[in-house]
Amino acid sequence: MRVTILRYAMTVAAAALVASAASAQDMSAFETGPVFEDFGPHAPVEGVGKLTAGTAFKHSFDVSEAASEGKANRHIESAARFINMHAAAGVDPDDIQVAVVVHGGASIDLLGQAAWEAQGKSGVNANHALVRALLDEGVRVILCGQSAAAHGIAQADLIPGVEMALSAMTAHALLQQRGYTVNPF
Repeated sequence: MRVTILRYAMTVAAAALVASAASAQDMSAFETGPVFEDFGPHAPVEGVGKLTAGTAFKHSFDVSEAASEGKANRHIESAARFINMHAAAGVDPDDIQVAVVVHGGASIDLLGQAAWEAQGKSGVNANHALVRALLDEGVRVILCGQSAAAHGIAQADLIPGVEMALSAMTAHALLQQRGYTVNPF
């Protein structure tokens, strides 16, 4: 019986080691650009060439999870990665329209510095440079008005250029009516 338990424990430990090694990520092939030099790392994929000429995207991202403390929100950064990845694959950046719909806990990631500090946060909002870069490239960043109300956020509290919608549901419905697809994750 002890031998069986010991073998089982060793098998479980070995499986955990294999799973740990398999989950280790090699990010050495990832780079930023060509649109966002400081955000949106992506990697080329072997066997996948340039996308067909004339390819165009109208795509939205749904972001509800707040950033880890002191870091930019990786879900918001997905918009920069999407644009960089497709521009690198031959899609004209003018043919890539992206919107980021933010709600829930992620709402605070869109605060300007004064409102950030008023929320009791210390240091600089690590999302400010990312959101500013997205806005400067024409990405729509839209905050759910219901989440804003729940968090006591006014339009004046937001990074300039961030839009406010009645709700995240409303923003997604309107974007879909305008031909935007929704990122499923």
